[in-house]
Amino acid sequence: MAVTSAAVTSAAVRIITTGAPVHWLLGPIGDRQLGQLRRWRNPPVYRPLVDLLTMEERHVIVTYRFDRATIQKLCTQLEPDLMSPIRHPTGIPPDVQVLSMLHFLASGSFQTTVAMASGMSQAMFSNVLSRVLSALLKHVWRYIIFPEVADLPTVKGDFYALGHIPNVIGATDGTHVALVPPHRSEQVYRNRKSYHSMNVQMVCLADQYISQVNAMFPGSVHDACILRNSSIPDMMGQLQRHRVWLLGDSGYPNLSWLLTQVRNPRTRAEERYNEAHGRTRRVIKRTFGLLKARFRCLHMTGGSLFYSPKKVCEILIACSMLHNLALRRQVPFLQEDDPDDGVVAAVEPVDSDEEEAEEEDNDNRESVIQQYFQ
Repeated sequence: MAVTSAAVTSAAVRIITTGAPVHWLLGPIGDRQLGQLRRWRNPPVYRPLVDLLTMEERHVIVTYRFDRATIQKLCTQLEPDLMSPIRHPTGIPPDVQVLSMLHFLASGSFQTTVAMASGMSQAMFSNVLSRVLSALLKHVWRYIIFPEVADLPTVKGDFYALGHIPNVIGATDGTHVALVPPHRSEQVYRNRKSYHSMNVQMVCLADQYISQVNAMFPGSVHDACILRNSSIPDMMGQLQRHRVWLLGDSGYPNLSWLLTQVRNPRTRAEERYNEAHGRTRRVIKRTFGLLKARFRCLHMTGGSLFYSPKKVCEILIACSMLHNLALRRQVPFLQEDDPDDGVVAAVEPVDSDEEEAEEEDNDNRESVIQQYFQ
């Protein structure tokens, strides 16, 4: 009896999925089909070790930085991009892919350690990390949002409560995230503290929500240079008729939309302005501290990131998105050694550029001091 190609294909699928020996089909199939079977003979086997439903809620938050409901919501959002086009028995479910990525970002461990905890090989986890990051970054516009005109009254009111400076809609600064640099351009990534990093510029709101992030520049680039080459000047230019400002440190120039402190205050009004500026701008340091405490892969204690600068940039943006998600969902930051289950008021070490930038628009700052701090 002749064996049709459809019958052979069906039989081959049954053998692959049931684990039957491949040599049972050596006769009926041709060389091309045999080559396909050989590639599937010893497929990578995924053994599920993670069961979110059996974990205590506190342990879920400590391990993945999110509660169970938020993780399920995130998995639902990313599932269309994480589902395999072919349902193979060794495929990794979307929820496990998301959990392994969250575990990696939260712990700062090596890929091998996270892969073992998730029940997969290191090579499988490497592919999973890339897939989940790619899927998450498609939704960056949902998570990182710069204030719009309708949001300005609320944003300005929140900042005014911090230090009584009016019309502030953000605090900006740069922070360094260590990485292993490319060999051909090692010196470009060496920062002023003599380690290799990416210099990440962020803008945050009064509640530590990250409203803008620029992770494209290596550690040797000055904060002021990153600011000039970012989208912030254009965005602030569109809002200038509303007379709003960002706050920055001495590493930035004093601009019509960016206020810095007075370097050598001579009057009581300038001193009061500096005090208010410092109280208000401190929120960006707290944001850096909480971000790096929540995602240890960004912290120096987690070691340097062993990825290309492009991949490090993707990780930085993904962590910023997830940081905002945790704030919006009001997920507490818990640690294993935190008996009070409280939010850690981490303060980022001062690592912004200490070199002073040239001031370009002192008249704007002087008018603010004269109007509000006399």
